[in-house]
Order: sequence, then C-alpha cells, then structure tokens
Amino acid sequence: MQKIDKVKRDKALELLKSGSDSKLLTHLNACVRCGLCAGSCMFYIAHKQSKFIPAKKVDLVSSVYRRYCTSMGKIAPALVNAKDLDDSMAEEMVDLLFGSCTMCGRCVKHCSIGVDIAYIVRKGREMLSAMDMVPASLQATVDSALRTGNNMAIPTEEFVDTIKWMEEELIDEMGDNNARIPLDEPHKNVFYTLNPREPKFFPLSISAIAKIFYAAGENWTISSRFYDVTNYGFFNGNKEQATVIARNLYDEIHKLRGNVLVLGECGHGTRANRWEGPNYLQKSYDFDMTTAVELIADYIRQGRIKLDKTLNKELVTIHDPCNLVRNGGLLEEIRFVVKSAADNFTEMNPHGNENYCCGGGGGMLAMSEYNDRRLKIGEIKANQIRATGAKVVITPCHNCVDQLSQLNHTYKLGIKIKTIAELVADALVIEK
Repeated sequence: MQKIDKVKRDKALELLKSGSDSKLLTHLNACVRCGLCAGSCMFYIAHKQSKFIPAKKVDLVSSVYRRYCTSMGKIAPALVNAKDLDDSMAEEMVDLLFGSCTMCGRCVKHCSIGVDIAYIVRKGREMLSAMDMVPASLQATVDSALRTGNNMAIPTEEFVDTIKWMEEELIDEMGDNNARIPLDEPHKNVFYTLNPREPKFFPLSISAIAKIFYAAGENWTISSRFYDVTNYGFFNGNKEQATVIARNLYDEIHKLRGNVLVLGECGHGTRANRWEGPNYLQKSYDFDMTTAVELIADYIRQGRIKLDKTLNKELVTIHDPCNLVRNGGLLEEIRFVVKSAADNFTEMNPHGNENYCCGGGGGMLAMSEYNDRRLKIGEIKANQIRATGAKVVITPCHNCVDQLSQLNHTYKLGIKIKTIAELVADALVIEK
C-alpha cells in the first residue's frame, strides 16, 4: 500500500470539509448503527464478518468526517470515534468501499431511516480517487476509455471490421440487402450505443438488436468511435474522468445529429448517462434518451414488431440489474418485454426491487484483485437461479451477463444467459 501524500490527503478531506454536499452531511450524521442493513448485504451474508455490514462502511467515512469537521473530533477524537485519515484507514477504505460493495442499493431499501449508504460509498471512493488509491485494474479500465473511447481499447479498425462482418451475416439471414448495421450515418432517428464487450465477445447481441431494428423499420446508426455506453468513471470516484467519458456520447450524437440516444443493455451505463450525465456536464441534454428495453417495449406496443413467443419455449427467469430496476424503475418494462417474447416464465425469489445483485456491479468485474470475493457472493445469485428450475436467464445488462456466465461455470448451473434483445430476436416474426 502506497503512503498517503499529504497534499492529496488534503484534497480528499476537502470533499468533506467544503460542506457543499448537504446530502452527504445529512446521511453521514443520520446512521444510528442499528445493523438492520446487515441482512441485506451479499458480502455479509456470504462471509458473516462484521466488517462487511453496510453501516461499517458508512462509519469509515463518518469517522473521518468527525475527526476533521467537528469540534469534538478535533479535541477528543476517541470520545466520538473520530479517526485519522492515515495509511491504515485508507487501506481499510479501499478494501471495504471498493472491494466489498457493488453499490447495488439493496441496503438502502432496508435501512430503518433511509440512509443512502451507496451514495456514501461513492463519496468515499471519490476521496480515495483524490489520493490516487483506486484499485489498479479498475483504473486501467477507465484509462482505456479515456485513451481510446471504449473501455476495452478496441481499435476503430477492428470494431468496423466486426460490424461489417455482422452486417453481412444479417443480410444473409434476412435475405435483404437493406438489412444493414449503419455506421456514422447522420440525421438518423436512433443513435445506438453498445457495451464494448459486445463487439469483443458477444457479437450476436449486436446482430439481435440489428434484427429488431430491421423488423421495426427503424432509422438508426452506430458511431464507429464513440459507441461505448459504459462509464467506469462512475465506479472509480473520479468525476473529472466520468465527465470526459459522458461527454464523448454527448458530443457524438450532436456531431451525427441524431434524435434519440438509445442506451444499450448496460445497467450502470444507463445510470451514468441518463441520470448522472447531466450532472457531470452541468447541463440539460437537448436530445431524447431511452433504453433498449423501453424502445423494444414501445415497438411491441405499437405493433412495429411481431413476436411469436412459442419460439422461446424453455423456462426463463429474469435477473434484475440493480441500476435498471432498484435504481432505475424498469421493473415492469422488463417483464412486459420478456412475457411478450417467452412462452414459459418464472420469477426468482426475491426479485424486482428486492433482488440480489449478481455480484458484478460497482466495478467488481473490472477489479481482478477481488475475483474470489466476487464469485463467493455470487453464490447467492447462483442458488436463486437454481431454485427456479429455469433453463434461460434473461438480463438487460452485459456486466450482469459476464458475471452470470462465470457463475454458470463456477456453480455448474447448466443455463443459457441472454439479453433482452437476444430473446426478442429469437421470437421475431419477419414479414418479407
């Protein structure tokens, strides 16, 4: 663990001392440490160690606040559990705020007085970022996005080649030269975004949404340079870096003069662009924004696509991405689409706003330092899936797809994992 630089530590403490974040100060002072949040947290359930109780994470940040921002903390710190932001404290904060929290928000729903624990964790991460103490693998992911425009550092030529290849496959499948995947075309209604893991590892997800757009007669395009819906600056606590990444999409849709920014199937990408983006850029967006889930739901309701759900006969269940459901309000939209496209559906227990995180959120998938811990907490989700008897798990988030794929392998679930677009594409009735 590197030693804390005093200048950087003062920069981190300024986040607490400025007093400009009234929400932070309110919630730091509100926690009564009752411990009711313990039973809601996957890390505590899986490991049964008191350090993983969400209130403990709140106490880390609040104890530093009391030490430097209250009179009693400055005079008699031991009396009010006020602690110095020293090397030991910083190391503990890294382990608990980065390595032991997905910021899923489930603890917030179970807090007796509504303390926004996930928000406090984010602020603690901002402090660590100010001291250059972001886990190396997570920061590397952010650096790739800043350097290349996407978090996997895919060269533009490689991306274009992948898209052209998928377009050829789509034309062959549809038997129509108009079944295209348009790149960099201006004045289109839909400006679509992707998780870079799609062109790298899951190109069939691109084929699926392209097939849906073809069936709907949509006027759309993808940028060859700035297509990345993700924003790991939301996870590493560096607002300046998060702002640069958010601005990429903002500037690109203006450059191509698109009408609607459609956020691909990514939970945190949706949150970082739809809810946090205007805050990062300090401006209201002058274009419409929606998610792939909502757009597909609109196509179904408007009759723009026709589905035969008997084409998907296997029993399916839904994994609810935390940032789309508990923190995004898409509970019913996801179920409307899935039930329209699948003949046999069952719910997990619990599900919806009470659903457990898969374990891959909060940047956990990017932090190889915590792989064992991530897979251990994922056993909760694996047991949920196994109890349903489902053969297919649907989730509209590629981070969740990745985590569930690893859980599928680790815990021998024997399931298929699909995105919303893939499920819908399999049920499409294409009228020539």
